[in-house]
Amino acid sequence: MGSKTRGCCGWLIVALVASLVATAAVVAIMKRKPGGGGRKLKPLPVPGPPGAIDSKYGDALGVALQFFQVQKSGKLKNNQIPWRGDSALDDGKQAGLDLSKGMYDAGDHIKFSFPMAFTATVLSWSVLEYGDQMSAAKQLDPALDALRWITDFLVNAHPDDNVFYIQVGDPDLDHNCWERPETMSEKRPLTQINQKSPGSDVAAEAAAAMAAASMVFKSTDTTYSDLLLQHSQKLFTFADTYRGIASDSYPKLQNYYNSTGYVDELLWAASWLYHATGDQTYLNYVTVQNGKAFADWGRPTWFSWDDKLAGTQVLLSRINFFGSKQTSNAENMGLKMYRDTAEAVICGLLPDSPSATASRTGGGLVWISPWNSLQHSTNAAFLAVVYSDYMLTSQTAAVQCSGKYYSPTDIRNFAISQANYILGDNPMKLSYLVGYGDNYPQQVHHRGASIPADAKTGCKGFQYLHSPSPNPNIAMGALVGGPFQNDTFVDSRDNTLQTESSTYNSGTLVGLLSGLVTTSSVAQSFT
Repeated sequence: MGSKTRGCCGWLIVALVASLVATAAVVAIMKRKPGGGGRKLKPLPVPGPPGAIDSKYGDALGVALQFFQVQKSGKLKNNQIPWRGDSALDDGKQAGLDLSKGMYDAGDHIKFSFPMAFTATVLSWSVLEYGDQMSAAKQLDPALDALRWITDFLVNAHPDDNVFYIQVGDPDLDHNCWERPETMSEKRPLTQINQKSPGSDVAAEAAAAMAAASMVFKSTDTTYSDLLLQHSQKLFTFADTYRGIASDSYPKLQNYYNSTGYVDELLWAASWLYHATGDQTYLNYVTVQNGKAFADWGRPTWFSWDDKLAGTQVLLSRINFFGSKQTSNAENMGLKMYRDTAEAVICGLLPDSPSATASRTGGGLVWISPWNSLQHSTNAAFLAVVYSDYMLTSQTAAVQCSGKYYSPTDIRNFAISQANYILGDNPMKLSYLVGYGDNYPQQVHHRGASIPADAKTGCKGFQYLHSPSPNPNIAMGALVGGPFQNDTFVDSRDNTLQTESSTYNSGTLVGLLSGLVTTSSVAQSFT
């Protein structure tokens, strides 16, 4: 399964923050070429409203968003995927709940709240930063539809203040079957966290998702927005009060989504709650109260469903970029530390930076692990394009990386390089986004895509897993696991490391493509 931890926990780009000087005087300096030259330049102009659409990224965005439709559980509305139908309609009934919505995480039929909530958080972030660009590309409505399908599930999974359902289905039962979701007949047990069996990592991620989504829906459905915010605040209190890791409470989770900690999710959730509420208590929580203990300032990490620190550092940088009159000196010092570490992350990504990570393929893709290798490159590129747009909008001329200076354009070019690799500019000349271009994987490790819609397999349709034939159904928008470090890819359904796709990869891919589809300034406030 593409969610196994061995492919999802890369750490440390480089240790370089000691050499980062993020003062206003320094950032106003930039070189004409990355790392070269010596002339001071003025900041680049602030982009206006969305400009002309880049058809490559616009088309890819339209394809990528379809994967959320492929992964939907429940009673489907306006179904655009001809081989999909209603499924898991009774999920949650044994607890008197409707947990039929939500999305299957990857190629199987388990609903894991942890990666599902992360998908909702980054999808919300993408809309908040680039909703105008999505709209210009006529792709905002599909993004909002996908987001609400997940948040509806998260709301229903939180029936009491200190109870949250983190899993629907039994992975052992599920993995013993190869069948379409529409014909599932095995038991679908529920797993919950509570005061006695805590899961701060999952609860806080769900709090982050609902806080971020509350801002997305604030202008169109205030009642729903308020409901999401109420659930978010209660879940954060639950996560912070009853601390623990879900996979400690339920050791079987260690085989699937084994979180390495929960303090990153607490910071991530509090950061989103500050943006959603403006309540200084949350800002104080991430800076003065817990910044030094939890944030690991000065140590860049990889952004993923497991580790939210790099995402939190970039998110909190926007406050430092755009300012807040209410922040205290102590809070501003904390925000500066977050931004310094975010810049260290960016410096590690730029290929010709003195502190660049060496973890790349020959074709230029950031590469950390053979399992789901595109996760980290997609996530890193998303953070890069967001950070470059913060710089443009705030007229920040450059970041300094060990004495060399890089402009927002340099950072954006890195993001473009990763997006282009994914879309086919790679040694295999293969689009890793299924349905985009003329050459993309034909044997995605995905139950529904691999079985004809009219097949009567029961639980044991494994002949379709092992078949050498292309999938009869196209998993439109699936971002497969990706290449090995030597840029090779084996298109085989049995090659789970490379051919399985996941919704959490799609969340950041949508953000990356939305950031590249056209140029525009970002809003200086989400509210």
